Amino acid sequence: MEIERLGDLENGYLLSGDNGTMKQEKMDNMLKKYANLLVHYCLNIQENDKLYIRTTTLAEPLVREVFRSAVNAGGIVEIDFEFREQNRIFLEEAKSEQLKYVSPFYKQAIESFDAYLYIRAPFNLREMQNADAEKSGIRQEAFKEVNKIYFERTATRDLKRNLCQFPTQASAQEAGMSLEEYEDFVYNACKLFEENPIESWLQVRREQQGIVDFLNKKEKIRYKGDGIDITFSTKGRTWINSDGQTNMPSGEVYTSPIEDSVNGVVRFSFPAAYMGHEVEDVTLWVKDGYVDRWEARRGKELLDHVFALEGARRFGEAAIGTNYSIDRFTKNILFDEKIGGTIHMAVGQSYLQTGGKNQSTVHWDMIAEMRNGGEIYADDEKIYQNGSFLPNF
Repeated sequence: MEIERLGDLENGYLLSGDNGTMKQEKMDNMLKKYANLLVHYCLNIQENDKLYIRTTTLAEPLVREVFRSAVNAGGIVEIDFEFREQNRIFLEEAKSEQLKYVSPFYKQAIESFDAYLYIRAPFNLREMQNADAEKSGIRQEAFKEVNKIYFERTATRDLKRNLCQFPTQASAQEAGMSLEEYEDFVYNACKLFEENPIESWLQVRREQQGIVDFLNKKEKIRYKGDGIDITFSTKGRTWINSDGQTNMPSGEVYTSPIEDSVNGVVRFSFPAAYMGHEVEDVTLWVKDGYVDRWEARRGKELLDHVFALEGARRFGEAAIGTNYSIDRFTKNILFDEKIGGTIHMAVGQSYLQTGGKNQSTVHWDMIAEMRNGGEIYADDEKIYQNGSFLPNF
C-alpha cells in the first residue's frame, strides 16, 4: 500500500517542515561525531594511512562523514560497498571456481593496508539463513589464508581494525525497536550523546585497565551463577582491555583460557545465533577443555552441526561485559556481549593477542546473565557479584 508523501523519506524518517529539519540536523551532527570517533580514536588515522572501508550501500551517510574525516586527517581511503542480497545471489549462482576466488584487492587490503573499518548495515538479517552449506564451506576454505593474515595483523594492531554499526530498519526490527529508538540506542552505547565521546572512551580505558591489571596477576577464574559453575586457567595468558578501538561500541575485558583447563558446566541464558539460525537456553558440559555434552531448549541441531567442525568444541574466549549503557538484548552480538552484568564465552577460534592457541573457522559467542546472583572468583577470591565488580577487589 502506498502512502501520501509529505516530505522526503530519508533513513526511515518522514521529514516535514521544521520538525523534519531539526531531525535531519540532529542526524547529520550525530554522524559527524560518530565519524570523528571512528577516525581519530578507534582507527587513529595518520598522514598517508591507507584505510579500507567495507559496508553496504545503506551506510552511505556515515561513510560520507568517515571519508571526509579520514581525508582531512591525511588518510588514503578505499571503499567497498555491498548491495542488497549480493552474497546470497553469489552463493546461489556461483560455480566451484568462482566460489574459490578471493578478490585480489581485498587480499591486498588485508595484507598491506594500515586500517580496516567494517560497518554493519544489514538489509536483511536472514539473507543467508538458507544458504547452501556445501557452497558456504568452499567459500570459507577459500578465505582461510587471508583470514589467518587478518587475525595475525589485527592481533598486533599492525592492521588497525574496527567493527561498528550503522542503524538500519532490519537491525531495529530484530531488536524490537523503531528505527529512531534504535538509532538512539546505538549512539548512546557509543557515547555519542556525550559532549566529548573520545574523552568518555578514554575514561573507559582507564577504568578497565585496573581490572585487566588485576586479572593478569591471577591464574584461576571461576564463573558461578544460575546453571553455571565453570573454572579455567589463564596462567600465561593475557586479559585484554576492550576500550572501543577494535569494536564500537565496546566495554568488556576478555582473554582466551588455556585450552585444556576449562571444566564444569555453563548455561547461556541469552539466545545465541550462528549463520542466521538461533538456539536458546544452551547448556554445555566441559571436561579438560573439551565440550563433552550439550543441550538446548530450542535449536540443538545447530549445536550438533557446529560442534562437528574442527576446533569448535574448545573455548577461544572468556569475557566480562562492562557497558551498562547497553541495557537490553538486541540479537546483535556486537552489542549484546558487552551488556553490563553479563559474561560470555566463545567456542572456537582463540585470540592470538591473548596467547590463545585454538584454531577454528568458528568463533561463536554465547552470553549468560550474572545480575541474578552471579559471582566471579579469581584465585578463589570473590571479585564480582550480581553483575558488578566489588568495590575493593
